[in-house]
Amino acid sequence: MGSGGSLEAPYSLKADVPAGTYRVICDAIIIRAVDVTFDLIHRRGSTDVTLATWMHHFEPLPGGVYDAQPYEIDQEAPAIDFQEGDQFIFRYTGANTMSSMAFIPNGDGALAKGRIPNITLPR
Repeated sequence: MGSGGSLEAPYSLKADVPAGTYRVICDAIIIRAVDVTFDLIHRRGSTDVTLATWMHHFEPLPGGVYDAQPYEIDQEAPAIDFQEGDQFIFRYTGANTMSSMAFIPNGDGALAKGRIPNITLPR
């Protein structure tokens, strides 16, 4: 994902989610310097409610190494009152880069010396 591009990972909710801390792990392979905006979203039908948003700047590893770089953060967010069909969306958007593939979430896990991206919801 590069400048101006965004990708979403949807999850169909099954129950209410209390207010609290979301643990976000998004180890990634960084090809070029990039600013990434992350959003946690509650989607109901065609309506999106942003629960949390933040930005992080990433730099590639030196020497042309393309191992996953660790990224982990806790984000506070309000409660979600569940209704059938609701989705939780993890969106990430790239900016300030010259590459269309500057930020690649680590789908290879330990093979790329990182973790598979995941989010732990509040309990």
